[in-house]
Amino acid sequence: MSDDAGTAGLAATAHDWAAAMVSNDAARIAEFMADDWVIVSESGISTRERFLAFVESGDLTHSAFQLVGEPRIRVHGDAAVVTARVTNTAHYRGERFDADEWTTDVFVRRDDRWLCVLSHITAAART
Repeated sequence: MSDDAGTAGLAATAHDWAAAMVSNDAARIAEFMADDWVIVSESGISTRERFLAFVESGDLTHSAFQLVGEPRIRVHGDAAVVTARVTNTAHYRGERFDADEWTTDVFVRRDDRWLCVLSHITAAART
Protein backbone atom coordinates (compact mmCIF):
# COMPACT_ATOMS: atom_id res chain seq x y z
CA MET A 1 0.00 0.00 0.00
CA SER A 2 1.46 3.38 -0.99
CA ASP A 3 1.66 6.25 1.48
CA ASP A 4 -0.95 8.13 -0.60
CA ALA A 5 -3.32 5.17 -0.36
CA GLY A 6 -2.58 4.88 3.35
CA THR A 7 -3.27 8.59 3.87
CA ALA A 8 -6.56 8.42 1.96
CA GLY A 9 -7.58 5.30 3.86
CA LEU A 10 -6.77 6.91 7.19
CA ALA A 11 -8.74 10.06 6.34
CA ALA A 12 -11.76 7.89 5.56
CA THR A 13 -11.17 5.90 8.76
CA ALA A 14 -11.12 9.11 10.83
CA HIS A 15 -14.47 10.21 9.40
CA ASP A 16 -15.98 6.72 9.76
CA TRP A 17 -14.85 6.52 13.39
CA ALA A 18 -16.51 9.88 14.10
CA ALA A 19 -19.75 8.49 12.64
CA ALA A 20 -19.39 5.36 14.78
CA MET A 21 -19.05 7.50 17.91
CA VAL A 22 -22.41 9.14 17.21
CA SER A 23 -23.99 5.72 16.65
CA ASN A 24 -23.30 4.96 20.34
CA ASP A 25 -22.75 1.35 19.28
CA ALA A 26 -19.86 -0.08 21.30
CA ALA A 27 -19.20 -2.89 18.81
CA ARG A 28 -19.07 -0.47 15.89
CA ILE A 29 -16.72 1.87 17.78
CA ALA A 30 -14.50 -1.06 18.79
CA GLU A 31 -13.89 -1.95 15.12
CA PHE A 32 -11.50 1.02 14.90
CA MET A 33 -9.51 0.14 18.05
CA ALA A 34 -6.73 -2.36 18.61
CA ASP A 35 -7.22 -4.61 21.63
CA ASP A 36 -4.57 -2.64 23.52
CA TRP A 37 -6.01 0.84 22.68
CA VAL A 38 -5.91 3.49 25.38
CA ILE A 39 -7.08 7.09 25.55
CA VAL A 40 -5.15 9.80 27.36
CA SER A 41 -7.04 12.85 28.61
CA GLU A 42 -6.91 15.35 31.44
CA SER A 43 -8.10 12.60 33.78
CA GLY A 44 -5.30 10.17 32.84
CA ILE A 45 -5.20 6.91 30.90
CA SER A 46 -8.32 4.85 30.24
CA THR A 47 -8.46 1.43 28.61
CA ARG A 48 -10.48 0.23 25.65
CA GLU A 49 -12.51 -2.04 27.92
CA ARG A 50 -13.43 0.79 30.29
CA PHE A 51 -14.32 3.21 27.49
CA LEU A 52 -16.47 0.67 25.66
CA ALA A 53 -18.18 -0.39 28.92
CA PHE A 54 -19.32 3.22 29.42
CA VAL A 55 -20.73 3.27 25.88
CA GLU A 56 -22.33 -0.19 26.23
CA SER A 57 -24.05 0.79 29.50
CA GLY A 58 -25.38 4.05 28.05
CA ASP A 59 -23.46 6.07 30.65
CA LEU A 60 -21.52 7.70 27.79
CA THR A 61 -23.27 8.80 24.61
CA HIS A 62 -22.45 11.24 21.84
CA SER A 63 -25.05 13.25 19.95
CA ALA A 64 -22.42 15.02 17.84
CA PHE A 65 -18.85 14.17 16.87
CA GLN A 66 -17.32 15.98 13.92
CA LEU A 67 -13.88 16.63 12.52
CA VAL A 68 -13.19 20.31 11.87
CA GLY A 69 -11.41 20.37 8.55
CA GLU A 70 -9.31 17.52 7.27
CA PRO A 71 -6.97 15.65 9.60
CA ARG A 72 -3.18 15.95 9.40
CA ILE A 73 -1.91 12.47 8.54
CA ARG A 74 1.65 11.20 8.58
CA VAL A 75 2.38 7.59 7.62
CA HIS A 76 5.57 5.94 8.88
CA GLY A 77 5.61 2.46 7.39
CA ASP A 78 3.05 0.39 9.29
CA ALA A 79 2.36 3.19 11.78
CA ALA A 80 0.63 6.52 11.32
CA VAL A 81 -0.24 9.61 13.31
CA VAL A 82 -3.57 11.35 12.69
CA THR A 83 -4.12 14.76 14.25
CA ALA A 84 -7.40 16.62 13.96
CA ARG A 85 -9.63 19.14 15.65
CA VAL A 86 -12.88 17.58 16.79
CA THR A 87 -16.03 19.12 18.20
CA ASN A 88 -18.42 16.88 20.05
CA THR A 89 -21.37 16.80 22.35
CA ALA A 90 -21.35 13.99 24.87
CA HIS A 91 -23.56 12.98 27.74
CA TYR A 92 -21.96 11.26 30.70
CA ARG A 93 -24.46 9.82 33.16
CA GLY A 94 -27.03 12.33 31.95
CA GLU A 95 -24.82 15.42 32.15
CA ARG A 96 -24.09 17.20 28.88
CA PHE A 97 -20.55 18.13 27.85
CA ASP A 98 -19.65 20.15 24.77
CA ALA A 99 -16.03 19.82 23.73
CA ASP A 100 -13.71 21.41 21.21
CA GLU A 101 -10.55 19.29 21.23
CA TRP A 102 -7.39 18.44 19.40
CA THR A 103 -6.99 14.71 19.03
CA THR A 104 -3.92 12.73 18.12
CA ASP A 105 -4.45 9.09 17.20
CA VAL A 106 -1.68 6.58 16.61
CA PHE A 107 -2.63 3.82 14.19
CA VAL A 108 -0.87 0.61 13.24
CA ARG A 109 -1.49 -1.44 10.12
CA ARG A 110 -2.52 -4.98 11.05
CA ASP A 111 -3.78 -7.52 8.51
CA ASP A 112 -4.01 -4.77 5.87
CA ARG A 113 -6.22 -2.45 7.95
CA TRP A 114 -5.55 0.46 10.25
CA LEU A 115 -6.32 0.10 13.96
CA CYS A 116 -5.88 2.80 16.57
CA VAL A 117 -3.60 1.94 19.50
CA LEU A 118 -3.61 5.32 21.25
CA SER A 119 -5.78 8.42 21.34
CA HIS A 120 -4.77 11.61 23.08
CA ILE A 121 -7.14 14.54 23.54
CA THR A 122 -6.35 18.13 24.48
CA ALA A 123 -8.86 20.94 24.88
CA ALA A 124 -8.58 23.49 22.09
CA ALA A 125 -7.65 27.00 23.17
CA ARG A 126 -10.51 29.46 23.12
CA THR A 127 -9.76 32.22 20.64
